[in-house]
Amino acid sequence: MTYKGNLNKELKRYFGFDKFKGDQEAIIRNLLDGNDTFVLMPTGGGKSLCYQLPSLIMEGTAIVVSPLIALMKNQVDVVNGLSEESGVAHYLNSSLNKAALQQVVDDVHSGRTKLLYVAPESLNKEDNIEFFRSMKISFYAIDEAHCISEWGHDFRPEYRNIRPTISKIGSAPVIALTATATDKVRTDIKKSLGITDAREFRSSFNRPNLYYEVRQKTKDIDRQIIKFIKHNAGKSGIVYCISRKKVEELAAVLQANEIKAAPYHAGLDSVTRSQTQDDFLMERIDVIVATIAFGMGIDKPDVRFVIHYDIPKSLEGYYQETGRAGRDGGEGLCIAFYAYQDLQKLEKFMEGKPVAEQDIGRQLLQETAAYAESSVCRRKLLLHYFGEEYKEDNCGNCDNCLHPKERREGKEALLIVLKSVVAMKEPFQQAYITDFVKGRATDEIVSHKHDRLEEFGSGEDEDPKIWNAVIRQALIAGYLDKEVENYGALRITAEGRKFIKNPVSFMIVEDNDFNENYDEEGGDRTGAALDPELYVMLKDLRKKVAKKMGLPGYVIFQDVSLEQMATMYPVTIEELQNIQGVGIGKAKRYGREFCELIKRHCEENEIERPEELRVRTVAKKSILKVKIIQSIDRKIPLDDIASTQGLDFDELLDEIEAIVYSGTKLNIDYFLDDVMDADHIDEIYEYFRESETDDIETALEELGDDSTETDIRLVRIKFMSEMGN
Repeated sequence: MTYKGNLNKELKRYFGFDKFKGDQEAIIRNLLDGNDTFVLMPTGGGKSLCYQLPSLIMEGTAIVVSPLIALMKNQVDVVNGLSEESGVAHYLNSSLNKAALQQVVDDVHSGRTKLLYVAPESLNKEDNIEFFRSMKISFYAIDEAHCISEWGHDFRPEYRNIRPTISKIGSAPVIALTATATDKVRTDIKKSLGITDAREFRSSFNRPNLYYEVRQKTKDIDRQIIKFIKHNAGKSGIVYCISRKKVEELAAVLQANEIKAAPYHAGLDSVTRSQTQDDFLMERIDVIVATIAFGMGIDKPDVRFVIHYDIPKSLEGYYQETGRAGRDGGEGLCIAFYAYQDLQKLEKFMEGKPVAEQDIGRQLLQETAAYAESSVCRRKLLLHYFGEEYKEDNCGNCDNCLHPKERREGKEALLIVLKSVVAMKEPFQQAYITDFVKGRATDEIVSHKHDRLEEFGSGEDEDPKIWNAVIRQALIAGYLDKEVENYGALRITAEGRKFIKNPVSFMIVEDNDFNENYDEEGGDRTGAALDPELYVMLKDLRKKVAKKMGLPGYVIFQDVSLEQMATMYPVTIEELQNIQGVGIGKAKRYGREFCELIKRHCEENEIERPEELRVRTVAKKSILKVKIIQSIDRKIPLDDIASTQGLDFDELLDEIEAIVYSGTKLNIDYFLDDVMDADHIDEIYEYFRESETDDIETALEELGDDSTETDIRLVRIKFMSEMGN
């Protein structure tokens, strides 16, 4: 039965829009006519309207299966805001209390509720199935349908049970919606939901307003990100990290550098997550540092940048996460940091999983590596991955197109690859083919006896780096094809066979070289050199100030601080606070003369101070250090702090020393007065006031048997905190 009503009138009535976007009207009409429907529409394309509007028009209640509680809440609020009546939309999940649950049941049975959002787990619960059977169901909407497929970026096993559950509840049309799905995932979705005959609606994946860039991940990644965010001050952005630990560390670093940022991950309690999300929507904070748990439940049109601190596990994930930028059609900058070592870490995480799952995971990682390393237009690569052809050679809005590499003739190299694929007679993966053309007799190649083929080693005279680029670009050109079911094995296409018979020019660009090692534990790389003349002058000034104050030189500034001053040339008290080991107290107490000396030296020698942003760092164990500082402020005995934090006493002293030596003032008098005699404290204190070194071994020798190492360390903490900070 064809729907006869005026859809534009209903669109205006409920949503206030004058016209539909893209395929929205055709999708809605197909559903209203009682047909199964498959919708592939990029983030920001208006997917939710495709089931919200028909649910408001049709008789009965639509069941919407959605993976995230945050997403449900957001959408229920939106739909209820469209109607003068309350209860038009509800969600049913584990967060509801008994009274709220009864309200849902009453509103559904009264016919008031047009949309009922459920998590897949709630849909499949036996208790709920009875309730669903008592309803008049208009249709089932399966949102984020890629969760059905192991080949998708967010596989949820519960999604596999949706079809059997629907069969138990009762028949009604099904609409499946996703923002990201390759051919393999699309087939999986339709098969699993039992809608293989569904009419497909596919929108273009091209987001012309998004700028794509991949950068080498180096030790100064935090500085690069801070510099980028400060250059885009006041704009909303998301930084994605793979681990919760990194999310918290990076959020702390951004906060330390006066950026309004907050962490978001599934390990935080729901109140904190909800508050952070609201703060982001209401622009009380500018930047969310998050794991992939963030984003699906948010509808913020003016996110201006999405940064990937770590390269994602799949291109589907990458596409969906970058798709949260520029949803209003405005600027959207997408920067990903890539280091090959990160992919190796991700592969290691897969160990212990079923073999088939590992194989799928590795193939998805290879696709990500190909995207990151390639010098081809990034838009072209992404769209090709999703089965869409981008005809332009230069999109003008990605790093590879704005800074193109020189193209070279690759006809002969392509011929070598294609002939090798034909000679092997069956599909093999890319790494196997590159080993074969390079003449590497691996165990696998020898076991297949492929080292005896005439074509073996036919490309050994070429630059070995060229082969991945040739194969990747041959795939885009359609000369090779990937057998997804066969874990990405490559086979030659009809076009490839034509090329062998009649070779034509095939221009290629070499891949980007991402060989520089990234050491996550490594320190900052400033790229600047120490000024030896200034360093000597600073040491002389320290000596003079120390003499005047009656203190050892190391109390004023440590050597490492002077080295950084002679490298970065700080000339204000604010800049001085960015130097290692210099807190606000030390900078204000001793810094003025040092800044004046540096400024004078720069002027006299016409030195251009580095414009490179100085980043305030937060120690890797920053959360532990914050807890220690808070405990000391509350005068909790140090041995109790050690016990609570799972440290032995010496480890706790290591942490406290690091805090004090980095410029933070701590008062441990309450503990010292309990465990040490006042005269003994004074004796050690005076030793450090007169000593030229703060070395513990030297102190033990000088102070004799009356003082233990622990005594000396405790008093040194008091001394450095009071005199140095």
